[in-house]
Amino acid sequence: MKTIGLISANYGSSEFGELLENRTLASLPYGGRYRLIDFALSNMANAGITTVGVIAPADSGSLIDHIGVGNPWSLARKRGGLFVMPGSVYGMQKSGSRFLMRDLLKCDRFFYKDDADYVIMSGSTDVCNMDFGPFIKAHAESGKPITMMYKKVPRGEEFHGYFLDINENGEVTAIHNESFGWSNYFADCFIINRTYMLDFLKWYKALEYMDMIELIRDNKSNIDIGTFEFRGYLGKIKNPWEFLKVNQGMTDYDIRNEVFCNPERPIFTKAQDEAPVFHYPEADVRNSVISTGCIVEGRVENSVIFRSCHIAKGAVVRNSVIMMHGIIGEGAVLDNVIVDKYVTINPGVKIYGGEREPVIIGKNSTI
Repeated sequence: MKTIGLISANYGSSEFGELLENRTLASLPYGGRYRLIDFALSNMANAGITTVGVIAPADSGSLIDHIGVGNPWSLARKRGGLFVMPGSVYGMQKSGSRFLMRDLLKCDRFFYKDDADYVIMSGSTDVCNMDFGPFIKAHAESGKPITMMYKKVPRGEEFHGYFLDINENGEVTAIHNESFGWSNYFADCFIINRTYMLDFLKWYKALEYMDMIELIRDNKSNIDIGTFEFRGYLGKIKNPWEFLKVNQGMTDYDIRNEVFCNPERPIFTKAQDEAPVFHYPEADVRNSVISTGCIVEGRVENSVIFRSCHIAKGAVVRNSVIMMHGIIGEGAVLDNVIVDKYVTINPGVKIYGGEREPVIIGKNSTI
């Protein structure tokens, strides 16, 4: 059951503003040391998938700089390996799209050049640790051309995307854009027979402006679709508030233990070694993640601080994310703020964001 992987990274969101000015959503820093695409790449690497394609946007410098030739995920190899392919320049403009037909058609050579049985297709911005082994096995045993992964979510939770109606045989009967009570949320991940994928691209070539999931939804009566339930933690990031909330999830022991502490399925990333954190005697850190290379003199609560940041004496960082090389001056206060890399907050400056409307401070800013 040879399987290859395809990760779609050619999408973003205008809601992130300056955070995505010079990077794609897939390369957005997360959790003190990672990038969002690390999770999709690691899930595939841990399943023994040695051929992985990444559909990248036109402006993909930060993404390529991070993943390189795939060394951290054991994808720098003579046979198979990591393939970064340019997506359509229109891909980023279609809101909510993950698997745009125009992107897939442009990169169709990826499906032709391999003799794999199956292709796992995944988004690039979900924080999760998925075991693809049982997923592949379930798909092979079903005999169906497509198997979609889903997660049961209660109504009221902040999930936006596609929701599946599933019958007693585990088959998809309908796909919706809104949830009703407890719902089966499509987890931006599915497996498809490679030969069926090639046929699919031929059948719907004229509808290149649509998303593949839209086509599956609109032609459901002609497609036999199975399902597989994911029961682990799934951190969705589609806007700044979710980015802040999912980062703060790193401070939850159960989430951190499930996602990062499984010795059989580690999450890999590009290595950047730094000295250990230095806490001054007056430092006060509560329920936070502080990365290597940081110097903490002030107070940090419910926050994630990336590498090589300095929280000066009397400064307060609360419910916030401070990315690499940030300097928070003496007496400054940040609450519900997302600070990009190389930002300096001058002494005494106070910035307050809303719980659902965090303030975003762009890269290289001085305030």
